[in-house]
Order: sequence, then structure tokens, then C-alpha cells
Amino acid sequence: MNTTIRGESGTSDFWNDHATVLRREAADGVFHGFAALHSGTFAAMVRLVARMPEHEREGLVIEKSGDRQYGPGEILALARRNDFPA
Repeated sequence: MNTTIRGESGTSDFWNDHATVLRREAADGVFHGFAALHSGTFAAMVRLVARMPEHEREGLVIEKSGDRQYGPGEILALARRNDFPA
């Protein structure tokens, strides 16, 4: 059984979607498109941010295709899921 957060699918498509790491303050601003720090698969971005020290991670969000944003707490929860790709 896959664990889900807010009803999100645990399929491989979920983890393989495109995602971008942004500074929290730029995520909703006018220069949103220029605020990307890193981009890749959702799984890779979750892994990247989850491994950062807390003081770096707290100012970041991950934006997954479809404009869904994940904050630091959600990112850590995603990294601990049973279906998170190794």
C-alpha cells in the first residue's frame, strides 16, 4: 500500500514529474521564472533539499509541475515515505 500526502499518488510518474527548487520569497513574485536554483525530477529535488542543513532548507520551496509548492516540512515528510525512490 502506498502512503500518500494529501491524496497524492505514489506512482513513479509522481516522482518523475519535473520540479524546481525556488527561494520561498521569490516563489510567488514577479521574477518567479528567474528564481530557479535547481531543477530536475521531483524525486531528485526532494532528495537535494532534504539533505540540506535546516538553516538552508527553511528558505526554500519545491514547485512541482502543475504549480503545486512544497515547503520544508512537506519535503522532509516526502523523503521519509516508504515509496520514495532510493
